[in-house]
Amino acid sequence: MGGKQFVWQDRFNIGVDVIDREHRKLFTIMNKLLSYDENDEKSRWAYQEGIKFFKGHTMKHFAEEELYMASIGYEGYDVHRHIHDNFRKKTLPEIEKELAESYYSPEAVNHFLGVCAGWLIGHTLTEDRAIVGGATSKWSDLLPAEEQVALRDMILRMLSEMFQLDARVISESYGGEKFGKGIYYRLLYGTEKGDRWEFFLVFEEKLLVNTVGKIIGSESDGVNVMLLNATRYTAKQFVERIKEQFPLAEQYEIMEENLLTFEQFESAFGKRNLQSSLLFNTGEGYFAFCVAAPHLLKESLVSAAASASDTAPAIKAENAMAEVEKYLENNVEEEKKKILVVDDSSVILQAMKELLYKDYAVSTAKSGLAAIRSMTLDKPDLVLLDYEMPVCDGKQILEMIRAEEELAGIPVIFLTGRGDKESVKNVIALRPAGYLVKSMKPEEIKGNIDMFFEKMEKIG
Repeated sequence: MGGKQFVWQDRFNIGVDVIDREHRKLFTIMNKLLSYDENDEKSRWAYQEGIKFFKGHTMKHFAEEELYMASIGYEGYDVHRHIHDNFRKKTLPEIEKELAESYYSPEAVNHFLGVCAGWLIGHTLTEDRAIVGGATSKWSDLLPAEEQVALRDMILRMLSEMFQLDARVISESYGGEKFGKGIYYRLLYGTEKGDRWEFFLVFEEKLLVNTVGKIIGSESDGVNVMLLNATRYTAKQFVERIKEQFPLAEQYEIMEENLLTFEQFESAFGKRNLQSSLLFNTGEGYFAFCVAAPHLLKESLVSAAASASDTAPAIKAENAMAEVEKYLENNVEEEKKKILVVDDSSVILQAMKELLYKDYAVSTAKSGLAAIRSMTLDKPDLVLLDYEMPVCDGKQILEMIRAEEELAGIPVIFLTGRGDKESVKNVIALRPAGYLVKSMKPEEIKGNIDMFFEKMEKIG
């Protein structure tokens, strides 16, 4: 972690001296910890002392902040204190336990720094700013405590059944912190009335290698295409088993399924008020399970959770290999074709998603770098690329794609706002798989994409 540092910014100040002063102190301590060399034997002692110091100041800060909130009659006091309690009574003790059990291994230290640093920044910019009216609490719509416990226990039981993992809860208010190299998976369900039910699952990469990878006999030390496909299948089964415990779950049909980059996950996650957001240490790696679905506040999971293990069969070790292999054999036929839409306009991205999501798995990117990252993580079947983009235009992005051996064969269709002869000539000169003018009627754009895939199937 050496070399990474936090820079204190004015936006971290909330205007309350006793709180701002302690925030700056915590940032200073975190920067000191980040400067240590995790491979240096002497750093183990430094981490031990530094983490004790961080914990001591965190407890002091929480106490002072809670006194201040009480003194001004802050209406969000109970929720804010609950978040503090979760961090001081659950997150810190669990991470300390992992550090001690591993003798301050580099991996455990990275977990501590990732979770605590991310929590510190996120909490400062949302919950602490909410005290003075500068933000809205992210945790005001959590499921009631009894429902949270039922969901938590169900997930723990399923982790045990499906992967033989003895997991522990790290946090009941996971804020999207980055805890090492991760895979970010999103599932969106919807109803005809427009209700939405969104799931985010975050897997530390080594967790996938040590569970799903072993089940399918993968010899790779990292995540490859087969392992990603197997993970998507397994994760979807996991979510379906959770979802089916709720009343009226059958009314929700899947709308989108995406593997996200961390930046895409961070952006989507930050815009959601979550009903549950749980972080687990499975013993093989970290795992987060997050749900955004306001309708759950009106439904009960408690009675359903008690009988969850009697519903659909889990993918246990004895049948996991057969189940996953069966999926891998059929997934090309069953999965929707994947389209990546690259455009700097949020309006265009949303319009294309609305146009295509029923028949295709649509992901989006707003820049060339985001597009390459997305394609590397989850290779699409087609890229719809805006030709006129600032900073890095469509021509440059296409060149970047063709320069990567693993991505060079992915077909690219340009989206262009200009249909004049000269502009079209410039586009065609780059030899894309085609081009579409944005001014075309939506049904014409959709029809052209459908015909492209029909043509590809005949050729293939």
